[in-house]
Amino acid sequence: MAECGASGSGSSGDSLDKSITLPPDEIFRNLENAKRFAIDIGFLSSSSPKPLIYRDFSLQDTQRVWGMDPQAPLCPGPESCPVCVSPAGGSLTKLAYYSTVQHKVAKVRSFDHSGKDTEREHEPPYEISVQEEITARLHFIKFENTYIEACLDFIKDHLVNTETKVIQATGGGAYKFKDLIEEKLRLKVDKEDVMTCLIKGCNFVLKNIPHEAFVYQKDSDPEFRFQTNHPHIFPYLLVNIGSGVSIVKVETEDRFEWVGGSSIGGGTFWGLGALLTKTKKFDELLHLASRGQHSNVDMLVRDVYGGAHQTLGLSGNLIASSFGKSATADQEFSKEDMAKSLLHMISNDIGQLACLHARLHSLDRVYFGGFFIRGHPVTMRTITYSINFFSKGEVQALFLRHEGYLGAIGAFLKGAEQDNPNQYSWGENYAGSSGLMSASPELGPAQRARSGTFDLLEMDRLERPLVDLPLLLDPPSYVPDTVDLTDDALARKYWLTCFEEALDGVVKRAVASQPDSVDAAERAEKFRQKYWNKLQTLRQQPFAYGTLTVRSLLDTREHCLNEFNFPDPYSKVKQRENGVALRCFPGVVRSLDALGWEERQLALVKGLLAGNVFDWGAKAVSAVLESDPYFGFEEAKRKLQERPWLVDSYSEWLQRLKGPPHKCALIFADNSGIDIILGVFPFVRELLLRGTEVILACNSGPALNDVTHSESLIVAERIAGMDPVVHSALQEERLLLVQTGSSSPCLDLSRLDKGLAALVRERGADLVVIEGMGRAVHTNYHAALRCESLKLAVIKNAWLAERLGGRLFSVIFKYEVPAE
Repeated sequence: MAECGASGSGSSGDSLDKSITLPPDEIFRNLENAKRFAIDIGFLSSSSPKPLIYRDFSLQDTQRVWGMDPQAPLCPGPESCPVCVSPAGGSLTKLAYYSTVQHKVAKVRSFDHSGKDTEREHEPPYEISVQEEITARLHFIKFENTYIEACLDFIKDHLVNTETKVIQATGGGAYKFKDLIEEKLRLKVDKEDVMTCLIKGCNFVLKNIPHEAFVYQKDSDPEFRFQTNHPHIFPYLLVNIGSGVSIVKVETEDRFEWVGGSSIGGGTFWGLGALLTKTKKFDELLHLASRGQHSNVDMLVRDVYGGAHQTLGLSGNLIASSFGKSATADQEFSKEDMAKSLLHMISNDIGQLACLHARLHSLDRVYFGGFFIRGHPVTMRTITYSINFFSKGEVQALFLRHEGYLGAIGAFLKGAEQDNPNQYSWGENYAGSSGLMSASPELGPAQRARSGTFDLLEMDRLERPLVDLPLLLDPPSYVPDTVDLTDDALARKYWLTCFEEALDGVVKRAVASQPDSVDAAERAEKFRQKYWNKLQTLRQQPFAYGTLTVRSLLDTREHCLNEFNFPDPYSKVKQRENGVALRCFPGVVRSLDALGWEERQLALVKGLLAGNVFDWGAKAVSAVLESDPYFGFEEAKRKLQERPWLVDSYSEWLQRLKGPPHKCALIFADNSGIDIILGVFPFVRELLLRGTEVILACNSGPALNDVTHSESLIVAERIAGMDPVVHSALQEERLLLVQTGSSSPCLDLSRLDKGLAALVRERGADLVVIEGMGRAVHTNYHAALRCESLKLAVIKNAWLAERLGGRLFSVIFKYEVPAE
């Protein structure tokens, strides 16, 4: 733990916390390699909830903004009204910085055999080296303004290699804390337009975080329902609820229009709430509201019309008049009831206003953001109800997991325009990010994750841009994952327990992969603790990182392994198995060539399926492989379910093969070793002999024992040396090996390497083959494509097999033809 905090007061004159202790490994990570900063500071400090006059505004401007001048309009618009677009009450600071992260990666390369007569028979097919690699990471940190001086001191003390002399700043607090920031960090504050930053930040998260947006459903468990990112996010309406409300129509990346707003927003809730309840803190006011009963204060339709409301087609529970009972009732109202009534009144007003603007501009998606939201259920529920009621369900109210970071993200992007960060794709790093936490009414303000704590978001820059597979039938409706564990409580309980029980084996494998490292065991234990903590978070908050799926559990584990420098725990296993399988390849091909045509087609498919058995990520398989070193290709074939298979479209596939060849097949490979070499490559070879071009797509980075693109290049080179069909296909570019852009055991067809997508278009691919449990069952089982597809896998999990109506080692062979 590093003590941070210098004594003395900041230039704001407010009381700031200067004795906070920060864990440097968890907060402000990799600060020593920070290169560029941006900051978004709320308009008001919670310790100073009074109108503030800033040196950048004249007294007259400030009076107009705060409505002190009765002749001035209440909401002059975003150019002169920071209240409308600043976070309500502004008690949070959001800091963004870019850093370069040095981490270990496993590299493979062919041995240099120059000067040697022959290769040694049992020599590995390639050598493995672990190298340091530099990648880019974005860090976003959210904390209360009362901690700002302590945090700036901490940054100043740990800042080492920054190249920048400027910090981009946005939000109303950028004016208030300008001197403090410049004094502490010795960086010039460059103030950015608030609205531009919000829009840039919103576009960024919608494009790069697949499960960023969600709808709130009151009676669901859990209440968050995440939306799969639409590939074309424009146009949309952004309603930012700060002290006031600002409504913006966003048409493109750089074109947006402020279309309306209101002075009745979060500041109104806080101000009137303080007058009514004497509660000065925003979080406490929300907590009061969560425990209140608004019908004690509000006049409802049934109070006005009695039973006659039914003849009007109105619900008796509708609010006819906010605070209507307070004028006639001779009683004291509780703070909780008044806070709840006030929250309903303001949220309903905002919802109706947003709905009217959405209808006016023919938009059906409205994203809500700003400090007023705060992930608070009552607020989201009321806004959602209001939107649904006034639009008759035609307009959707959407909320954002990272709405609090939009301004900071946008400010950072503005300052980094010369580096063109939008040319890259970015991915959320689950290992370094806080998840979305439910603001449960049962939790007091001190317990809530949004109050008095540090929230984190980390985004890693991906090497290449990611795009949709052009062959998706309907990209907007594509959902990669087969089962939503957020919805399915039984499956969620099983898979979380499954990953917990597998943790010891993963730790053991990680340590074994680095026998020469003196600290491997220590790092593996840190990995264990971090991943275990993530799993416990997901038990309590299954929506923490968006829709919970088997894919997200696997990806989180890979992120945590990388965090502690275990880039490829199965590298030695893959090297050994690739070597063994390569020596078997000639014999397997000879056996296949000796068969008649129809018999060979079935043997090829069985070979694909048998190869897919060799999955170290499956507990049932890894136990066999560890206990029986002689378990091989023929043994795997005998494990397979006899036909008819659990899902069996083989007869239709065979009939199709009797027709004309496909133009080009795109094959997504799964595992190294026997799978890729004795299963996939013979199948590829048969397609090539039929006159079909083949694009073989493998992971860009390691995950479990899945084959990587760099490994596939070496494997293909070695096979080409043994087989003239593969050799000529490589030479003539009829066989192309490409990377998917993914480092996951599963497959998201909406986030694939841009070069792969271009090649699919160029070659006119008309067949997609997806193999493996992760790629074809956990994901893409229901994926609809515009061309023929094969989805095949062996079910290597007894619980899943039983749920699907089969048994261990049941076979999925799903051949699909799109409707005409």
